[in-house]
Amino acid sequence: MSKVTFLGGGSFGTALAVLLAEKDNCVSIYDRDIDVVNEINNKRTNEKYLKDLKIPQGVTAFNNIDDAIKDAEYIVLSVPSHVIRLMCKQIKGKIQSDIPVISIAKGIEEGTDKRLSVVMEEELNNPIVVLSGPSHAEEVAMKIPTTVVTSSKDMRCAMDIQDLFMTNYFRVYTNDDLIGVEIGGAVKNIIALAAGIVDGLGYGDNTKAALITRGMKEITRVGMVLGGRIETFYGLTGMGDLIVTCTSMHSRNRRAGLLIGKGMNVDDAIKEVGMVVEGVSACKAFFELKERLGISMPITDGLYRGLFENKTPEVIVNELMSRDKKSELF
Repeated sequence: MSKVTFLGGGSFGTALAVLLAEKDNCVSIYDRDIDVVNEINNKRTNEKYLKDLKIPQGVTAFNNIDDAIKDAEYIVLSVPSHVIRLMCKQIKGKIQSDIPVISIAKGIEEGTDKRLSVVMEEELNNPIVVLSGPSHAEEVAMKIPTTVVTSSKDMRCAMDIQDLFMTNYFRVYTNDDLIGVEIGGAVKNIIALAAGIVDGLGYGDNTKAALITRGMKEITRVGMVLGGRIETFYGLTGMGDLIVTCTSMHSRNRRAGLLIGKGMNVDDAIKEVGMVVEGVSACKAFFELKERLGISMPITDGLYRGLFENKTPEVIVNELMSRDKKSELF
């Protein structure tokens, strides 16, 4: 039995906390929302994020971060990408240096364009592990078969986390391409947001297939420039995650895009979804990155102009379809 602390009581963190508690681990959840904390402890539910999920007694919620991390053997950062640095600062110096810190967020840091593992390394001296892949919290909570990946600079630690989370419905692979794992998980949010817009516009399967396929091209193009391996992008944290987020209504990025495609503005769409839509910040970050590095990412470019320069989706689609002819392979 291990003591595991989740910093953040959102949907995926809660689903994984229940998974670990059902493996007889002692699990703590820190959340800044006292209502979430009280509901977990008193009603054994977290209706704000996961409806109809029964939370076992092995999970205890805290509103004080120091109480939550006391005696922890593993720390899981179950917060959005823009909160990762803040969470690391809050636990810095309060945990032993050999305790693995695991990120389940997907994105890069706004303003610095740094991968989340790099942000964590800058703040902590602990082993850093990333857990990523096609894994909607709603389906994990229902014990629907799911596969994910752990990655780290210390692959022994990644294998330790593999053992920690592995169950008969949650299969965990390892991959030593940390850059590829993180970049695939971040860029797919951009394409999923665009996929939702395509659905909102009423386009069909032909359009969705084209978007996903050309979206994979953008993922591999920027990912390889940044140092990732192509086989990673055609694996679970690239293609796998792209498929699930572009096609499922569990995807907050697709849901937000769907609302935007139907005419809602970006801020109202995010408010309607009710959770962080990582594709918005990822689009801004990767637009700036591709401009700086001279990388061709036309879907990202078009989405940026729609989100931040008020171009209509119809105009963006027309511009994408009317570009100069070229070979598919380049």
